[in-house]
Amino acid sequence: MGEEEKKKESKQAPVQETPDKKTQETEKKEKPFRHARPTRFGRRSREDEDVEFKDHVISIRRVTKVVKGGKNLSFSALVAVGNEKGLVGIGKGKAREVPVAISKAAQDAKKKLIEVPILDTTIPHFIKGIHGGGEVVLRPASKGTGVIAGGAVRIIMELAGIKDILTKSIRSNNPISVAHATIDGLKRLKSPEGVSKIRGKEKESIWQ
Repeated sequence: MGEEEKKKESKQAPVQETPDKKTQETEKKEKPFRHARPTRFGRRSREDEDVEFKDHVISIRRVTKVVKGGKNLSFSALVAVGNEKGLVGIGKGKAREVPVAISKAAQDAKKKLIEVPILDTTIPHFIKGIHGGGEVVLRPASKGTGVIAGGAVRIIMELAGIKDILTKSIRSNNPISVAHATIDGLKRLKSPEGVSKIRGKEKESIWQ
């Protein structure tokens, strides 16, 4: 009886291996097709994002780090990114070459985009933005006034899509502090629709 059982097991062994081989071959064939589709769609979406957003360099600074072996030179860049339709952001990048630092800063700015409420061609109300030593005053303006600003504030306003505004930088002239103060002011702006929902009143009775 023992010999007969061994013969049955030896006959059944190759039968069990065949479905495993077939499943492995089918998995190998299916894998490339599963991974190929999302990468194609991902490339198209990135290209569309690059077309929509525009970037502008605010400042480039040379940074020197003293180490044991000598000095390491690198560049830090501050870049603003926006679509001129209410989305804007700023980011920093650091590298040994200027183009690499700018590309890193642009990627960082796209991760920090904020939505700016725009009323016609200007901002809804007066506001101050403060960051560190920088303080920026933003005032709404009538049509045809233009962007009364300079430096980092002007770049951010144009990329945000604001066409009429009055601004004033009061304290620090450092472009990094001024840029962050401008973003702080734009971030705290409130739209008429949002205020009316919070207070439960009509927009005409609140906003004048």
